[in-house]
Amino acid sequence: MHQNPPPDPPATPIELMDQLARVAAAYYRHFAAAAAGRGLTLMQGKTLSLLTRPRSMRALAGLLSCDASNVTGIVDRLEGRDLVRREPDPADRRIKNIALTDEGERTVRSIRADLMSGLTALEQLSDQDRTALRALLDRAFPDTAVPPA
Repeated sequence: MHQNPPPDPPATPIELMDQLARVAAAYYRHFAAAAAGRGLTLMQGKTLSLLTRPRSMRALAGLLSCDASNVTGIVDRLEGRDLVRREPDPADRRIKNIALTDEGERTVRSIRADLMSGLTALEQLSDQDRTALRALLDRAFPDTAVPPA
């Protein structure tokens, strides 16, 4: 009589942390290649992808986990390529927000298209699996969760 193999033991938190590190590294390798294909560094590409809405330099520095002076250099180079623009914050005109230009939006869409072509496994998941994965990621990393529409 044929017996089913025993189920795998549950993953430990350390094993999950290690797997997340491998997933993040693989994602950023793909991301760096997609950005490089447009003549951008990884940090320049990351900066563009974070500009889903205008953000202050301080907010960008926090999201990128780097010093504000580094963000100034990144933004200067992106602005020189007409991918972002500085605009006054409507609530405090002393603050300059960084926003994507039309060319910047096209570049972000192009990078994301490259990423999706290299990460086809996400498209192969069922709707139910994608919903479950998002829920698990939201629970594991609540400060990255997207608020409901």
